[in-house]
Amino acid sequence: MMTLRQFEAGLESLPAASAWRLTELAEYRGKQELFTRQSPQKLKVLREHALIESAVSSNRIEGVEVEASRVRTLVFGQAALRDREEEEVRGYRDALDRIHREGAGLDVSVPTILDLHRLSRGGAWDAGRLKEAPVDIIETYPDGRSRVRFRTVSPAETPGQLDALAALWNRGMRERWVPPLLLLGALNLDVLCIHPFRDGNGRVSRLLLLLALYHCGYEVGRYISLERIIEQNKDRYYETLERSSQGWHEGRHDPWPYLNYLLYILAQACAEFEDRVGQMTAPRGAKADMVLSAIRHRQGPFRLRDLELACPGVSREWIRRLLADLRQEGKLTVQGRGPGARWEYHQDE
Repeated sequence: MMTLRQFEAGLESLPAASAWRLTELAEYRGKQELFTRQSPQKLKVLREHALIESAVSSNRIEGVEVEASRVRTLVFGQAALRDREEEEVRGYRDALDRIHREGAGLDVSVPTILDLHRLSRGGAWDAGRLKEAPVDIIETYPDGRSRVRFRTVSPAETPGQLDALAALWNRGMRERWVPPLLLLGALNLDVLCIHPFRDGNGRVSRLLLLLALYHCGYEVGRYISLERIIEQNKDRYYETLERSSQGWHEGRHDPWPYLNYLLYILAQACAEFEDRVGQMTAPRGAKADMVLSAIRHRQGPFRLRDLELACPGVSREWIRRLLADLRQEGKLTVQGRGPGARWEYHQDE
């Protein structure tokens, strides 16, 4: 039984943690217009950076990686693609482009879900096509043993389940059974449990999360990569998803672990956007703001490679020059030499 259908039947109580997060996010939405009226050029850099991070992180969660030096070309250029991994990163970029361009004007429907899958899967043979064979979630242990962690909806039932999912979402948004952000979480959980495609379900779920956020009136996903924050909290993502999917078919599941996880992700994105907008008066410029923000959010010493992963599309040489400037200003110390050197930030000391 889908979470959206449970919400249609009525919400018995709202967990205190969820109520607190919803209040926090409502306060952010009230300030959103102020944030998005900041310097157009610097907001443009934030948008570009979020686009890069989203395309890279969402694919990297699924084990798809590309060379750091190729990232900016893949996202913003038209160069020929070298391999399947590059096709998928650029395809995800295309899906993001459509969502950001159309926003809430793009409906949450089965055709939209299929098209987002078609775009994000690049040239895959089954891009935009529902699964034709069972696709269960298998967990493999280090000793080679495996178990079925979750049995997804059968191929025969998948089209009907997707139709019902889209209808429930749209009716829920009209009738407001629960706060829209809870509907967003329920939509995300249900599409992952239906698991409509042979491959690419996680990526489609993250694209739908961004699209649904526009429908809820939040534009933070345009400026801050939700996918990157999910990747940074990947263990908790899998843990809460497993907890909330148990008993889903029978309607006995507890959606709150996963819903509270998503509310946490959205709150982190909103707080980061507010923080970055507040830092935009720094004289170094928007690109430096990105790298400085990545440095500030590091826990303890870091390497050059850590910043490259956090700031895809910013060249290694540019990061090196900024590190050298910060070291000369006394804000960084370094131990070792070369790519393996360990840096530490001391701004507050």
